[in-house]
Amino acid sequence: MLNKYARAFFTRVLTPFAAFLIRRGVSPDAVTFIGTAGVVAGALVFFPRGEFFWGTIVITLFVFSDLVDGNMARQLGRSSRWGAFLDSTLDRVADSAIFGGLALWYAGSGDDNILCAVSIFCLASGQVVSYTKARGEAIGLPVAVNGLVERAERLVISLVAAGFAGLHKFGVPGIQVLLPIALWIVAAGSMVTLVQRVVTVRRESEEADAAEAAGAQESETAQ
Repeated sequence: MLNKYARAFFTRVLTPFAAFLIRRGVSPDAVTFIGTAGVVAGALVFFPRGEFFWGTIVITLFVFSDLVDGNMARQLGRSSRWGAFLDSTLDRVADSAIFGGLALWYAGSGDDNILCAVSIFCLASGQVVSYTKARGEAIGLPVAVNGLVERAERLVISLVAAGFAGLHKFGVPGIQVLLPIALWIVAAGSMVTLVQRVVTVRRESEEADAAEAAGAQESETAQ
């Protein structure tokens, strides 16, 4: 849902900024690299120290590069397989840094092994969810399913909760509980999404195999 509606909205909002960067001679690939570096720095510098509010602010500023670089490529007419590959690969790096930073907090000063494990599960499940779609498409299947919690939902839920949880250091009582709740929601939602995609790939592969077998049988009959 967020991929469909929020992405379209922010794409329109960020189009003038993308055009400005093009006029300044900035390339889409450079925006992709800078955005990823900013997200990784925000996650791994602030989150392990429990600075969730400022970490979220930094990450949010850079995470929009995921929309800007694609917008720039379309304006330049340079949409390419390389650009899509680079963008997708660095998205995985950024996601890993966010949940890795949270895991480091809970493994250290946060002192909660269970939530550390949940953070690691969110990290791993996010990678596997993305892999199932990529692998399904690689073998010629459409993987036509909108998962319950995809990348946009994972980021919004986790970062909003982390940002609000960071207000605890500004004297807001009890609000830090939002982050553990969000991590459990993301973990459960990612598992549901993974099952949805696996079931979809199995159904589509069976349908494709059946259609292929029927086509072969018709060909033999015709001969």
